[in-house]
Amino acid sequence: MTLEVFAMQAFTGLSIFTILMLMALGLAIVFGLMGVINMAHGELMAMGAYVTYGTSILFETFFPEWMGVYFVVGILLAFCVTFLFGIVLEKGLIQFLYKRPLDTLLATWGVGLILQQIYRQFINPRPVAVPTASWLQGAWEITDIVAFPLSRLFIIGLAVVTGLLVYLLLYKTRAGLLIRSVTQNREISGAVGINQKKVDTYTFALGCGLAGIAGSSFTMLASTAPDTGQAYIVDTFIVVVFGGVESLLGTVFAAFLIGQFQGLSEYFLSGSMARALILLMVIVVLYFRPNGLFATRVRR
Repeated sequence: MTLEVFAMQAFTGLSIFTILMLMALGLAIVFGLMGVINMAHGELMAMGAYVTYGTSILFETFFPEWMGVYFVVGILLAFCVTFLFGIVLEKGLIQFLYKRPLDTLLATWGVGLILQQIYRQFINPRPVAVPTASWLQGAWEITDIVAFPLSRLFIIGLAVVTGLLVYLLLYKTRAGLLIRSVTQNREISGAVGINQKKVDTYTFALGCGLAGIAGSSFTMLASTAPDTGQAYIVDTFIVVVFGGVESLLGTVFAAFLIGQFQGLSEYFLSGSMARALILLMVIVVLYFRPNGLFATRVRR
C-alpha cells in the first residue's frame, strides 16, 4: 500500500467514523446514560435523512436561488424534527418502560418497523438521494492521486463540532449537570428537587436529535432507503459497547478506531470480511475488558 492509497483509505475511515460517532453519541446518551435500548435509533437516522431530502425538494421547488444553503437548513431541521419526535416517543411510550429493558427493546423495535413502513408508504420505497450544494462540490486535491471530497470534509467537520457541543452541553452547562445527576443517582437528584421526568424527556430527545444529524450527514455519502438505519444500528451498538456504555469519550474513541480499521481493511479484504474482523476485535477486547475501553457509573 502506497502512502497515497493509505491516505485515501484513512480518509474513508474518517467518513465512516463521522456517521458512527454521530449515531453512537445519541445511542450512548439514550442507552449508556439512561439505560434505554432504543431499537428505533436507526429509523431516527433515516428520519433525519428524509427531512434533509424533503428540504432539498422544498428549496429546489420554491427557493432555487437559495439551493446553496439548503443542506445547512436540512441539518437544523433534521435535528429539530427528530428531537421533537423523541419528546413525543418518550412521553407516549418510553416513560412507562424505564427499568424494563426487554419491554423497551420490543416496543422500540415495533416503532422502528412502523417508521419503516411509513417511509415506504408515504415517501418512497426506493432509495432517494439529495443534490450536493454547489459549495460542497469538488475536492481538495493534495496530489495528483490524493483528493478529499469537500462534502466529506464538511461532514467530518460537522461531526467534530457536534461532538464538542455535546461535550460542552453535558459538562459545562447547568442542563448537563442535571442530566448527569439524574442518570448517575436518581434517588439523590430527586431528593434535592430535580424534575426527573423532564430531564428524562429532554435527554432522550437529545439522543434522538443526534441520530437526525447523523442521517442528514449520511445523505452526503449515499442514498437513503426505508431500511437504511438497519444497516447502522448494529454497528452503533457495537461502538457504544466497545467504548463503554457509560462513556462518551469511549464512544468517540471506539467510533474512530472501528472506522479506521474498516476503512483500511477494506482495501485488502471484502466489506463483509472487514466487518467480521471488527467483530472479532471487539470480542477479544471485551473478553479482557468486559465493561469496554472506558467505564463509569450508569443508572441501574
